[in-house]
Amino acid sequence: MAGRFAPRPTRTTVRGGHVAVPSGGAMPAGGVPRQAAAPGRTRTWVPDGPLDLGLVLGPLRRGPGDPTFRATPDGSVWRASRTPLGPGTLRVFARGGEVCGQAWGPGAEWLLEQLPELLGAADDPSLFEPRHRLLALTRHRRPGLRLTRTGLVLESLIPSVLEQKVTTVEAYAAWRTLVRKYGDPAPGPVPVRMHVMPAPRTWALIPSWDWHRAGVDDKRASTVLRAVRVAARLEEAVRMPPAAARERLELVSGIGPWTSAETVQRSHGAADAVTVGDLHLPGIVGFALAGDRYADDAVMLRLLEPYAEQGQRHRAARLILLSGRVPPRRGPRMPVGDIGRF
Repeated sequence: MAGRFAPRPTRTTVRGGHVAVPSGGAMPAGGVPRQAAAPGRTRTWVPDGPLDLGLVLGPLRRGPGDPTFRATPDGSVWRASRTPLGPGTLRVFARGGEVCGQAWGPGAEWLLEQLPELLGAADDPSLFEPRHRLLALTRHRRPGLRLTRTGLVLESLIPSVLEQKVTTVEAYAAWRTLVRKYGDPAPGPVPVRMHVMPAPRTWALIPSWDWHRAGVDDKRASTVLRAVRVAARLEEAVRMPPAAARERLELVSGIGPWTSAETVQRSHGAADAVTVGDLHLPGIVGFALAGDRYADDAVMLRLLEPYAEQGQRHRAARLILLSGRVPPRRGPRMPVGDIGRF
């Protein structure tokens, strides 16, 4: 879908939201994997342009071991979500020029209703006009990029809180540990063991020692606890414009501009919600657009200003990450801590 000679995934393109999804050569007859003996509910949707499942749904995966997300050799993407109607599992795969969705569990109907928006139907890539050759070239190479809109706030907010001020390796491990221990088994014939993230009340009841064993410090754990106490009010923000939704999220102590941007990028498909306060993004943007590896947030925002007029700064940043053009590393990686050992 993304072109015969699409660039291979790199560490940077993965951070830009790329998940390798096989073309589906191993798909059994009828397009249903052997595990899917129970048919579940189904829906077919025809996108109005190129669509790359790995690019669209990639930002929803929190590490290769995410228990809520799987990409399988038959070309399917599986997601386990906690919807307003309850837990549900969604399988999505491409067949010809259409996309097929199968869903199981109490949340199946809701997941299928949201399928087009999940795959970028509410996104309009034509609004983006590249002002830099690098971005024009990357967009040409990645025609299937759409911005997903999950319609769910908490499932993007909590892992974003866990990613505050730590390495992605630590954050992914914490998410994986807590969801596997306290989440519900994903309904349906899932290809491997998958879990739906815990309900708000379950998050609130996690004992302090299990936060500690998962490598989550008191500050991040307390932020999650404050958020789940007002979960209903935060989920209401999905019906607000992204800017208003971010204001509501940031009313919760411990949620700042970085976390709110990372959340609405996924829950709202916010094309202009550029992430500020990130350790690496300003230097990547600065190097890609101006050769300045030491750029800070102010420089990054100035370089992205042409795309602010279009409301497309987040899309521009994603294309930069997907381009793979990053400054060469000059120092060791940030050490991975493990507070669970203390």
